[in-house]
Amino acid sequence: MKRASMLLPLACAAMLALGGCAQLHRLNEPAAPPAGTVMTNAPAPVAAAPAIETIPFRTGVSSATVEKMARQQGCMGGQGAGLITEPGPIEVYRMRCEEGAMRGKMFKARCELRQCRAM
Repeated sequence: MKRASMLLPLACAAMLALGGCAQLHRLNEPAAPPAGTVMTNAPAPVAAAPAIETIPFRTGVSSATVEKMARQQGCMGGQGAGLITEPGPIEVYRMRCEEGAMRGKMFKARCELRQCRAM
């Protein structure tokens, strides 16, 4: 009798665990369409692309230095080197190359405490 009474809680726990696993398995299955629904192979509607965020042009303390570096690399023209990060000890600049050997490309530089390096 003692053996049967010890096995009963263990058997109940096992049944509950298996029942819970079956429920989790059902949650991962795709839902069946409602009765009377006609299924087609039409593609799903495409969501609109997110808007591209533009960064306003602003000069920084190292803009002139970055412009000089860009000219040495063959990048000329445009508005000049604009700051694309917040002003601080480490700043990143970019310059659109409209003329020269790098025409159509972007020149980027990282400046740390006014010491700039091309990226």
